[in-house]
Amino acid sequence: MIYQIYPRSFADANGDGIGDLQGITSRLEQLATMDIDAIWLSPFFTSPQKDGGYDVSNYVDVDPLFGTLADYDALVARAHELGLRVIIDLVPNHCSDQHPWFQEALNSPAGSPERDRFIFRDADEGTLPNNWESVFGGPMWTRTANEDGTPGQVYLHIFDATQPDFNWHNEEVRAMFRDVLRFWLDRGTDGFRVDVAHGMIKAEGLPDFTPDPKGASMGGTEELAPWWGQDGVHEIYRDWRTVMDEYEGQRVLCAEAWVNPLDLMAKWVREDEMHQAFNFPYLSTGWDASALREVINESMAAFGAVGAPSTWVLSNHDVVRHSSRLALTDDNPQGEGIGPLTPNHPDPVIGLRRARAASTLMLALPGGAYLYQGEELGLPEAMELPDEARQDPTWFRTNHERYGRDGCRVPLPWEADAPAYGFNTTGESWLPQPEQWAGYARSLQENDADSTLHLYQELLRLRREHALGSGDVQWLASNDEKLLTLQNGSVIIVMNFCADPVRLPPELAKLPRLVSSALQVSESSIEGETALWLDATRS
Repeated sequence: MIYQIYPRSFADANGDGIGDLQGITSRLEQLATMDIDAIWLSPFFTSPQKDGGYDVSNYVDVDPLFGTLADYDALVARAHELGLRVIIDLVPNHCSDQHPWFQEALNSPAGSPERDRFIFRDADEGTLPNNWESVFGGPMWTRTANEDGTPGQVYLHIFDATQPDFNWHNEEVRAMFRDVLRFWLDRGTDGFRVDVAHGMIKAEGLPDFTPDPKGASMGGTEELAPWWGQDGVHEIYRDWRTVMDEYEGQRVLCAEAWVNPLDLMAKWVREDEMHQAFNFPYLSTGWDASALREVINESMAAFGAVGAPSTWVLSNHDVVRHSSRLALTDDNPQGEGIGPLTPNHPDPVIGLRRARAASTLMLALPGGAYLYQGEELGLPEAMELPDEARQDPTWFRTNHERYGRDGCRVPLPWEADAPAYGFNTTGESWLPQPEQWAGYARSLQENDADSTLHLYQELLRLRREHALGSGDVQWLASNDEKLLTLQNGSVIIVMNFCADPVRLPPELAKLPRLVSSALQVSESSIEGETALWLDATRS
């Protein structure tokens, strides 16, 4: 059980409106009450913050925005005292244009060793090496200027122009990242979530490619773009695995790899590569019983075939929160660059009801599960952000056509009656918090037995008690296609996908209930759009 923290938006100790490492440390005890195993921190490295810290200018230091290395060491020490491991984000596909290496490259001639650390190409004025489009919109190439002001070479960036891609065929790049791994492992870090783990290597010759306009910008289709999922990336991770294995204890590598089908994604978690990979096909599956059953089966088979645990995830810092997404009919849950949601806002009641049910199902599945900060509070997507407050580069690079990821990154509400809802004591907040955030505050939910927070705490406690993470899925026959029914060890899980209550089969109705996502429970029926766990050992 791994809980993702987006540092900017978790807790702000110094009151400047931006979350920081000391703020995280101050809230760790509250996280420990959720029975999680680890926290994963999105980037806090030195950065100009053009893309929320995913544009790194120094991989071995903490950005002053978030604190100091001493603050990080204190966070790790406190987490370990509480039995929590610490996983941090690593961004190897690209860096910031302020990184010393890229500045050296800009001040060096074409063909120099400094430029070979990146992907520079000659291109006549008005032309580009190929037709590749950036994930954030616009060309994937940006032109430099020579010392005399004439047009110079162009460089490649899958994302923003301020995020130049490394040349991973260069041994200097590989050696630098081995040093980065060891720097953080030496400080007690327990592992790394690897950003854009399906990037880094580009197809030989950089051929033109026009993606399916209905496809996902981060990959996710069977026809992978020539900048995604190339075989050469696996050599890098086998190298990294040897570094990880130098250290005592369990250290983890987790891949953010937007590739489909799942048996292709499973290549990232072969025995000598990474330990886990995010299951984005599961995240992307809508409110549909047969589709969910299919993706669960496919996940178990694909990951099991390479001896790795499947993972399950419903929300993260790049996608619409599932408490809003699952209430939509024309959503697009895929990664960075997400488009407009829908002309109509999702019904928050339906969204929360479905989200509670989806989480109840997910937390019953064997393998690893990832939670995103705030989902345990039932937070919806913040859709009413004013245009002038938005900061995601997608918003700017698409001329305000795609609003990006700001809506899932709004700072958390901790206390209903405090400034900034307890995010800090000054009331400052780098993204504005909606007024309704007060009703989702943790301080209110801690004292409410029907709250989403209490639901998560009970699910996580029972998951550990019944060892569901190391179990197996067995599907149970059902005469009602609206129900999804499965068993994991001693627990039977039933999920109702229709809006109306459905009578439970007699053999299930007599079993004791362990937990239900519903606020009102019937003894003989399962409420509409809810899920429940039954104790199969007692009748």
